[in-house]
Amino acid sequence: MPWKNQGGGPWGSGPKGPWGSGPQPVGPRPPDLEDLLRRAQDRLQQLLPGGYFSGLGIAIVLLAAVAIWAMSGFFRVQSEELGVVLRFGKHVRTVQPGLSYHLPYPIETVLLPKALRVSTISIGMTLIDDPARRGRTMRDVPEESLMLTGDENIVDVDFTVLWRIKPDGVGNYLFNIQNPEGTVKAVAESAMREAVGKANIQPILTGARTSTEFAVQELMQKTLDNYGSGILVQQVQMQKVDPPAQVIDSFRDVQAARADLERLQNEAQTYANRVVPDAKGRAAQIIQVAEGYKQQAVAEAKGQSARFLKVYDEYKKAPDVTRQRIYLETMERILGSSEKLLYDGGGSSSGQSIVPYLPLSELTPRRPAPPAATQPQQGATR
Repeated sequence: MPWKNQGGGPWGSGPKGPWGSGPQPVGPRPPDLEDLLRRAQDRLQQLLPGGYFSGLGIAIVLLAAVAIWAMSGFFRVQSEELGVVLRFGKHVRTVQPGLSYHLPYPIETVLLPKALRVSTISIGMTLIDDPARRGRTMRDVPEESLMLTGDENIVDVDFTVLWRIKPDGVGNYLFNIQNPEGTVKAVAESAMREAVGKANIQPILTGARTSTEFAVQELMQKTLDNYGSGILVQQVQMQKVDPPAQVIDSFRDVQAARADLERLQNEAQTYANRVVPDAKGRAAQIIQVAEGYKQQAVAEAKGQSARFLKVYDEYKKAPDVTRQRIYLETMERILGSSEKLLYDGGGSSSGQSIVPYLPLSELTPRRPAPPAATQPQQGATR
């Protein structure tokens, strides 16, 4: 005989189990759906005169539904967004940030891409969660960063790309490319590999970063425009440009040696810039002194020759007088500043045949000898 016919089974009557009690309800009981529907119908009948099956009631319900449907076309565009309004799936207009309206669904719909926000994509590095530091750390991605240069060297390049949507290219951004971020990343990596492949490793590691960034930006923009992506590349920034980790120490030694070479060359050039002008100045001074001595010697020679010619002319007119005058002038020039002793030519009983001459030159100031250049003129006037 089943337990349900025995008033609860062998453990007693009622809906009890073998442990003395039946299942108890836990928590609040769910609302009764039929009761809620019945209350809603009663309230609707009170609001609609004549009942909700009358013509006026149906009209009011339809008007309310149409009003709600029409009001569903209001939408708000945030500060970083642009509203792209589609009419039966076709782009008809673009709406600036603010409150706007479009025809309700399904006539028109709106898409809200972040068109005014500048996005960043990193190539060669990625952010990962670090539980030990309670934050995010940067991790290299060698398959993206290792590139081959034009001189067959390998360089590790990490860079970021800043991009945004063109104001007049929102439609192209939404409908021409399926994965915008993936497209930008692929184009950026391809452009960087092309630019690095055309250059040598040394300029890339030292002073050619700016030109490389500009070349990559131009190549990316050209490629994205060919795709009709509606994306504007604002800037390319090379974060790290190093040789591979296996040879980075050797490259650093080479860089240090080249830096020392440039420093020594600069020091030598500085010394040359200081010494060469000094040497040129001294050489110019010596040349000027020699030129002055040359002019002086030539002038003196010409003066002496002119004086000799004048003397010779006077000598031809009166040889004896000229000869006597030259003799006297010469003796005057020689004996004029010398000490003189007078000798009488005879002997004496005391044995002294030389008597001192009165030193008139010491009693009167000595007159300097006339210059040699004026002697021909004096002789000519005599």
